[in-house]
Amino acid sequence: MRELVFALEYTPGTNAVADILADNPETKIRSLSCHVSPDTLWRVDYVTGRESALDDIAETVADAEYYTDCLARRDCEADWETQVLDRTDDALVLYSYWSRTPSCTSIPHLALDHFGDGLIFKTTWVGRRYEWRIIAPDNTTYHAFRNAIESEIDDTTGVTFVRVGDADDAAPDDSSSSLTAEQDAAVRAAVEHGYYKTPREIETYELAEKLDIPGSTLSYRLRRAEAQLAEAYVSDHSSSPHLSSPDA
Repeated sequence: MRELVFALEYTPGTNAVADILADNPETKIRSLSCHVSPDTLWRVDYVTGRESALDDIAETVADAEYYTDCLARRDCEADWETQVLDRTDDALVLYSYWSRTPSCTSIPHLALDHFGDGLIFKTTWVGRRYEWRIIAPDNTTYHAFRNAIESEIDDTTGVTFVRVGDADDAAPDDSSSSLTAEQDAAVRAAVEHGYYKTPREIETYELAEKLDIPGSTLSYRLRRAEAQLAEAYVSDHSSSPHLSSPDA
């Protein structure tokens, strides 16, 4: 299998979701599944971030005139629907479906046109950078597809092609365990100032003052970082035997 990795970069004011993500750097959208047929596209996305950012994203993608994966910068009259499948304070699951029109195309449709069936799509959207990974058969050539993307987007959106190569040689995707720069800084400061020691040497509000951020922001960053680090630890040690509970 061959893998193509590239990213769209949206300039301010050209994509409503990109604007929301840029204003909320801890918010991230990643695809859980993405499927395409010649006439339709449907996908499920997992969004994490602050509650206010999730509210803004849910409202934006539900707008009948906004098509997340459409490359056209105009109303192309696609039949679009987005539903919220699940919602918590810091996570959102979205299901999206739309029908293709002659003037409305997408990256999955372009890939289908150039590579045929059997494609795997994976996306990650942070800030103004919307990264795509496409896995296609070994005999796939990407030159015509690259030209098709560049001809579809206008000068408000840049595209950077990151990698083309064998899928087996790709670096493992650690997006689920990597921390944002803000989360990394918060965890390092917490360790440095004894936040995790017993007894605790500094309280949340005191550490927040040192970092010059609101206490609620610090709590959120630490909570998200701790969750990701814990998930990574469990994943890395999934083969370890479980400890049995001692008898009462």
